[in-house]
Amino acid sequence: MSEPALLALHGLSVALPVWADRERAVSELSLELRRNEIVCVVGESGSGKSVLARAIMGLLPAPHVRVTGGRVLFEGEDLLRAGPERMRAIRGARIAMIFQEPMTALNPLMTIGRQIEEMVEIHLALTRRQRRARILALLEEVRLADPQRIMRAYPHELSGGQRQRAMIAMALILEPAILIADEPTTALDVTTQAQILALIKELQRKHQTGVLFITHDFGVVAEIADHVAVMQHGILVELGAAAQVLNAPRHDYTKSLIAAVPALTPRPRREMEAAPVLLEVSGVMKTFGTGAAWFARGDRRVHAVKSVDLAVRRGHTLGLVGESGSGKSTLARCIIRLIEPDAGTVRLGGVDLSALSRRQLRPHRKHIQMVFQDPFGSLNPRLTVVQLIAQGPITHGVAASEALAIARELLQLVRLDPAAADRFPHEFSGGQRQRIGIARALALKPDLLVADEPVSALDVSVQAQVLQLLADIRDRLELTMLFITHDLRVAAQVCDEIAVMHHGEIVEFGPTIDVFADPQHAYTRELLAAVPGRNWIPPQLQR
Repeated sequence: MSEPALLALHGLSVALPVWADRERAVSELSLELRRNEIVCVVGESGSGKSVLARAIMGLLPAPHVRVTGGRVLFEGEDLLRAGPERMRAIRGARIAMIFQEPMTALNPLMTIGRQIEEMVEIHLALTRRQRRARILALLEEVRLADPQRIMRAYPHELSGGQRQRAMIAMALILEPAILIADEPTTALDVTTQAQILALIKELQRKHQTGVLFITHDFGVVAEIADHVAVMQHGILVELGAAAQVLNAPRHDYTKSLIAAVPALTPRPRREMEAAPVLLEVSGVMKTFGTGAAWFARGDRRVHAVKSVDLAVRRGHTLGLVGESGSGKSTLARCIIRLIEPDAGTVRLGGVDLSALSRRQLRPHRKHIQMVFQDPFGSLNPRLTVVQLIAQGPITHGVAASEALAIARELLQLVRLDPAAADRFPHEFSGGQRQRIGIARALALKPDLLVADEPVSALDVSVQAQVLQLLADIRDRLELTMLFITHDLRVAAQVCDEIAVMHHGEIVEFGPTIDVFADPQHAYTRELLAAVPGRNWIPPQLQR
């Protein structure tokens, strides 16, 4: 007989407020998790994944979001019938949770050591010496270098990967039977993500923990899952062993999600005539922190960009790849003159932009436009969509009536309903807002489009739509793009050439198909080796 389920959900339903877009966040969901097993819950934003996790933990924002039916059995006990004191005893000690953004879950006023120690104090009768010894041992187990320093550090003094490891240590300090991980690697670089996934899998096996891992990334699923549960609009549409779901999905929604996963194999080289160089960057440098900052411990200088040279030909897409802190976004902002480089030249169509004053640069700005990672943060919430898109042309002297007509045409180009022209940014989804950002950048008919992580925050299917849109626009308008990303799957499908940045330097440059097939630099090889699910080939690409 198979081992009884550690966690069993039977017909779980969670109601949404009356003003929500649907009646239930989770609808009659049944699911089981056993000891020493990883079940990945997959779905797009709004599918109910995170609500499911919070329902298990008893952390729903009642009364507006509440459980209306079903059972949540943990070791045979129905958690929905447990009182507040009983849930406090279970939460953390028997069922622990790792959140997507550790900075929102960690107290900024307490050291890491004190926050972990607080959990041990509440649940275990140990002396201070015993508590500290246990915490230090676990910090070493989650591979945090210099555990003594980490214990004394505040959350803001750690990197994203270090904070996530500290969160894992906090979740595991009481050796819970179940670990719920809610998108714990989404915001991390590819190499840090690989380390965290390997760490979770190693600790799960060591402690025989059952892991409920929530994600929208099928690469992560291929890397760690034993079983996969696919959710759509709060409904469990497919459940099965990881190999079956990944390689022979049954439900149309699962098939569509997997079909949208970018392949790690670059697309065939585009046959293009030799085009003139449009963008030429030579010797660009940027350093931050020339003196002792108020919060800093002593003088610190960061060489964000170190004498970078690169060239982009007209009609080509150059991918700038690397991890956070590699200098990608700083270089892009130096090119577009959102920040001033310390040295070097930037030529666009033969014009030396770096030699121009702010006033002289103004008429040239229409030739180089930027699409930002967070469209909501870059769109004025007080303007309608058509006003946002028309704003650039009007600023550069185009008549208002003509600019508004251009804006409506661009809405059609980016596949948005022109009837939505008079709506505000908050009335659109993330993918739609990114389309609006693209339309606004195209309104000035730029020669160069700089796209800074334009799809990193989007669901896989929306990401595929935006990438296809960018490819279509590039071919239709013969647009030149500088595409910044840390996702090598995306780079493989979008970019003609790749420039790999590491610690502010370009360490490898060449055609995408050549760089992926035979990477020359150790850092490039490390990036490629860290891509989650790199050995999994989606069914649509299998022969």
